[in-house]
Amino acid sequence: MTRTPLVDVRDLRVCARTDRGHLTVLDGVSFDIMPGEILGVVGESGAGKSMTGTALTGLIEPPMSIDGGEIRCAGRRIDNLPPDQLRLVRGKEIATIFQDPLTALNPVFTIGRQLVETIGEHTGLAGAEAQREAVTLLAQVGIPAPESRLASYPHEFSGGMRQRVVIALALAGRPKLIVADEPTTALDVSIQGQIIALLRDLCARRGTAVMLITHDMGVIAEAAHRVAVMYAGRIVEIGPVADVVHRPRHPYTRGLMGSIPAIGRRLKRLPQIDGAMPRPSEIPPGCAFAPRCPIVVPECREQRPALDPDGIHRAACRRSAEVGSA
Repeated sequence: MTRTPLVDVRDLRVCARTDRGHLTVLDGVSFDIMPGEILGVVGESGAGKSMTGTALTGLIEPPMSIDGGEIRCAGRRIDNLPPDQLRLVRGKEIATIFQDPLTALNPVFTIGRQLVETIGEHTGLAGAEAQREAVTLLAQVGIPAPESRLASYPHEFSGGMRQRVVIALALAGRPKLIVADEPTTALDVSIQGQIIALLRDLCARRGTAVMLITHDMGVIAEAAHRVAVMYAGRIVEIGPVADVVHRPRHPYTRGLMGSIPAIGRRLKRLPQIDGAMPRPSEIPPGCAFAPRCPIVVPECREQRPALDPDGIHRAACRRSAEVGSA
């Protein structure tokens, strides 16, 4: 991987205008993704993972809006592009693997028609060339007998095969970045492993970068190179997977890791993080995790901690040194 980021997000702020007022959904999110890298983004439901991916792909719509910060892809700022220019980026520069493959595919069109149309839109290939490219994509994602499956409809595929087709659609425009939003949800463990292996292979062979959004730390540990942990619309810890998984520096990350059942260890009750993530309208001052934190001190409730300014493993916690050494 080069040392020049493919994706560079700085102080991203997304807000929603509602009847109850102006709500901040993402607050100062910053990260980068290198070519050929898988960045995992993990956290509970409502942490802001999918909203971050939606902002990257330019799918933020009213009443939501990007109210601050910058998003750059391959050095070009894309968060302020007009809709007609953004359509040229979406699919060709940045593609998305959506969470539910059945709803991501059109049930009344064949797989071949959907692939050929996407290929033609983003690459300019047509006719027999587009057909050959569609067969090649299906073969690359592991669909057996790809020539004959072009005539199949989505309902004729299993869940795992449909997810592979969605990945093929994402690859059709030859994007530099893929935003994979829970790509292994509802798949059995063996198919989940195949999808993860496929994403890693794409990164290695094509230099494609992947933003892997999930709530599953096991998937992160197996698939990602680095991981960003989100809580209440902010990144609270980011670093290499091995460091974050084995030596977490934020109590929220430690709580997530502690909630994973250990194989071969019998427990009467699984550990859990007490309380719940606050709604955007109820985020407290200071550290948003303070009401649930087992090591909170008065200063935590008064001032929001920022991510460490330096280092490859950074956390937004006053007591990160104590957490990391525990």
